[in-house]
Amino acid sequence: MQVQPALGTMVANLLREMITNGQFEPGEHLKEAAIADAMSVSRGPVREAFTQLEAEGYVELRRHRGAYVAALTRVDVEEVHTLRGAIERLAAERACTRMGEAEFAAMDAVLERMKAVDTTIEPDGAVVLDLAFHDIVYASCDHARVQRVWESIRGQVRLFLRARNINFPDFSEVGYPEHRELRDALAEADPEVARAAVDKHILGAYERLKRLDLP
Repeated sequence: MQVQPALGTMVANLLREMITNGQFEPGEHLKEAAIADAMSVSRGPVREAFTQLEAEGYVELRRHRGAYVAALTRVDVEEVHTLRGAIERLAAERACTRMGEAEFAAMDAVLERMKAVDTTIEPDGAVVLDLAFHDIVYASCDHARVQRVWESIRGQVRLFLRARNINFPDFSEVGYPEHRELRDALAEADPEVARAAVDKHILGAYERLKRLDLP
């Protein structure tokens, strides 16, 4: 018998998806009563969801004022970038010696979708393709704990990539070639080459976000 997640967790999952998809903007007030009514739940699970999302970095709880969508800060960008870099280097080092025809075929299918995009691609659509590529690397690394850490920050990486795509709408120009370069590095099956390629790859988004006027 499959156990259903707790109601507060279900609300948190829905709110997390709405935040990462841009349905709630950074700094926006999350009104407890309105959310409870919209989701047909009592306020208790909504409060539980707010607490969970605050721990994950999606929500800021302000005393006597309620919950607000967390705004992107320079500290957020630096912390997530450095953590992602650490785990993605390890994932790529391991994945490059484990990936076979099936994994590269899946990666190539994502690359073909990237190659076909045009300048009208929406920021969220670009994020979906970006994360689909990197999910394959993590799924191929044969390291359950690395995968769990990735899942714990994946939503925040999604937020940052979305901000990058909104402010620098050049995915149609750089998305395919940058990911193709990483794919080719992984195909060499050399951990040192894979590690260097990851460092180069994720630095681009980080450098763009650092140029924003963030608090």
